[in-house]
Amino acid sequence: MTHTVEKIGGTSMSRLAELRDTLFIGDRATSEVYNRVFVVSAFAGITNLLLEHKKSGEPGVYALFANDDSNHKWQDALDRVAEAMKAAQSEILTHKGDIQQADLFVDERILGARNCLIDLQRLCSYGHFRLPEHMGHIRELLSGLGEAHSAFVTTLMLQRAGVEARFVDLSGWRDEGDVCLKKRITSAFDGIDPATEMPIVTGYAQCVEGLMNEFDRGYSEVTFSHLAALTGAREAIIHKEFHLSSADPKLVGEGAVRKLGRTNYDVADQLSNMGMEAIHPKAAKTLRQAGVPLRVTNAFDPGDPGTLIDDQPADTAAAEIVTGLDIVTLEVFEQDMVGVKGYDAGILEILKRHNVRIVSKTSNANTITHYLDASLKTMRRVERDIAKLFPAAEITSRRLAVNGRVKVSQRAAQNVATLGLG
Repeated sequence: MTHTVEKIGGTSMSRLAELRDTLFIGDRATSEVYNRVFVVSAFAGITNLLLEHKKSGEPGVYALFANDDSNHKWQDALDRVAEAMKAAQSEILTHKGDIQQADLFVDERILGARNCLIDLQRLCSYGHFRLPEHMGHIRELLSGLGEAHSAFVTTLMLQRAGVEARFVDLSGWRDEGDVCLKKRITSAFDGIDPATEMPIVTGYAQCVEGLMNEFDRGYSEVTFSHLAALTGAREAIIHKEFHLSSADPKLVGEGAVRKLGRTNYDVADQLSNMGMEAIHPKAAKTLRQAGVPLRVTNAFDPGDPGTLIDDQPADTAAAEIVTGLDIVTLEVFEQDMVGVKGYDAGILEILKRHNVRIVSKTSNANTITHYLDASLKTMRRVERDIAKLFPAAEITSRRLAVNGRVKVSQRAAQNVATLGLG
């Protein structure tokens, strides 16, 4: 039996003390505690304070630093991060020695980040240096603070409970020189034996690829998937608040859904396209190509095996999941489009330029319609660019909702999402 690599999300991390007595230890024999590697997210709300609020857009340290000419606003925001980190760990740690260690860890990381930002501001006061050129690195530096903190606190909690836990920091804090993601992971795990200790790994990994450039705040699933693939995990496991179910239990109630016992990566990709990610599609690709099956479980129902996701076809065809997404339709009508090349490619280029995600599309002789996950503000810019490119076209956009029944056929290659617009 080889090890598993398991990921815990930020909301579940806020109930870490509860997970200690169920997911991490519970009634397991000593031998069953190990051969598990845990990748942890930051505690709920911390990344919002460090970057910006994921839903409301309220600025955090990063956004304030990028837009403020003075030190006061972003430094005050960094103080609020330290307070929130210490408040989160106080809900988990009970021993005074552990609390003191965690407080010192927070103080050291926050001070280091503060000094780095002050030095960068001073450097960019000279004309040869431009702050925007460094903002990507700053975003990664700040984001890594959250995962490093939660992994350190988790390690302290488990060590106090008698587990041989080891803090594995992939955030590159004060490391010299850039390394690729593969090297970052393999170097960190050199000398670690999951059979005799439990690695607690940061969800953020600093590397030359720059995970946030492509994945932004979805980087932890990329770290998780590469870690599972590179270390030859028997299984990759994501622990969520609920089981992967036939519908969202928060919307329809837990009693109105059924848990999926098994599905495949094709269905997971369809869910991601509809905004209901079981896992980021590129993370799923890494696992699929490495031959590592994925399991999605309810973190607070440790006795249930959850849902297994692999690359095997289904035995019978059935609609598995119902989901939905608010979208904007973009319809481009041009009477003379029929038989003329270039319309589709031109529209796609504009959508790519404005970073608009395409959910689905349809076309006929003289109309191309895209169903997009975008704001109306962005759509106004898209419409203007399309009108310049095709001045004779009629362009309309409106809000819709797309409802999907993710359907699995007997052949994995024919998995489809049946969409209904309203």
